Amino acid sequence: MRVAVIGAGIIGVTAALALTERGHAVTIFDRQGVASGASGGNAGAFAFADVIPLATPGIIKKAPAWLFDPNGPLSIPPAYALKIAPWLLAFFKASLPARYRAAVAAQGALMDHSAAALERLVKTCDLEGLLRREGQLQLYEGEHEFRASLPGWQERRVVGVKFDLLEGPEAIAEIQPGLARRFTHAGFTPDWKNVTDPAVWTEAIAEIALTRGATLIRSEITTIRPTETGMELIGPGENSTFDRVVVAAGAHSGGLTQQLGLNLPLETERGYNVSLPEGAFDLRTHLTFAGHGFVVSRIGDGIRVGGGVELGGLELAPRMGRADALLAKAARFLPELRTAGGRRWMGFRPSMPDSLPVIDVAPGNPRVILAFGHGHLGLTQSAGTAEIVADLVDDAPPAIDMAPFRATRF
Repeated sequence: MRVAVIGAGIIGVTAALALTERGHAVTIFDRQGVASGASGGNAGAFAFADVIPLATPGIIKKAPAWLFDPNGPLSIPPAYALKIAPWLLAFFKASLPARYRAAVAAQGALMDHSAAALERLVKTCDLEGLLRREGQLQLYEGEHEFRASLPGWQERRVVGVKFDLLEGPEAIAEIQPGLARRFTHAGFTPDWKNVTDPAVWTEAIAEIALTRGATLIRSEITTIRPTETGMELIGPGENSTFDRVVVAAGAHSGGLTQQLGLNLPLETERGYNVSLPEGAFDLRTHLTFAGHGFVVSRIGDGIRVGGGVELGGLELAPRMGRADALLAKAARFLPELRTAGGRRWMGFRPSMPDSLPVIDVAPGNPRVILAFGHGHLGLTQSAGTAEIVADLVDDAPPAIDMAPFRATRF
């Protein structure tokens, strides 16, 4: 079967590899090339412990502050507030207790499947050398913040996440020295994994797919429409027809799905970071500063400080002051951090209101497979999503219940 994959980010190239291994003739299209967006600039974490969605019960009480703290963990630029109002309504509905619990359970199922799929991918493609199995520390300032986090840890326990809860700076320092003593409690997830570099990881998977028969075309697909024999893709210098099409264009997927009559609540989490050169800090595990919405991870021989969620769409100019604010906080939290020589970045992460991706056969268009909306979990869920996409193309039943990930759930 001739299959087109639109998007050469981590979801697209991993799905292309899975489809190639199933014997399909795969062509990958991307307007900029492999790992050119969020897949190349993220924190490099397989965050299988992150089963808690953004839309938690009671979050509506925090919403007014989003407009007044431009450097907060979750912010909305005032110029974008009116446009995002319908998405926020769906977000608040997703935070209702019953829907929240269902989202945690669905996320846990996809995480379990993705973790197992990752190990299969690492083994079959000999990728172990690109992994770091160093765990993760989620850090808290004081007893009150730690106690408030305990329900979330119980949610993780229910879905099978392994962790140890730590009390006291000395216990934390046994895993990661050099933290400010203001961090008195932590949760350590020992099974957490990182890639050595997300861009290198994505490029390696793309290269394997190409060596196994896939084709990569650098072209922006602007039109997608059904024909009597398949799906026609049109772009600058491109006009081809395929038996199946996988839409995996991340935050840019909405324009294509609208052409198919689908109006999905896809938004953009604009993520910011600063990458520091070798020698910036002796980082021994992935650090998550839970109350401040950012992480510190090793990328190559350097350090990357990044995170936060800015719901600002695709058109507003980057506000690199957010990256500077994250680095300033990191310097306070890691007193030995050397902040010179940093490189700032902003990328677009595709976000759905309930933090669950859309992985589905397009309603009314059985030749189109949708695979986007993973938020900040695209790398984490890429291997599992790829196997599911290949199952959907092959009309085979996926390994998990796909109802929570259907496009029609909204």
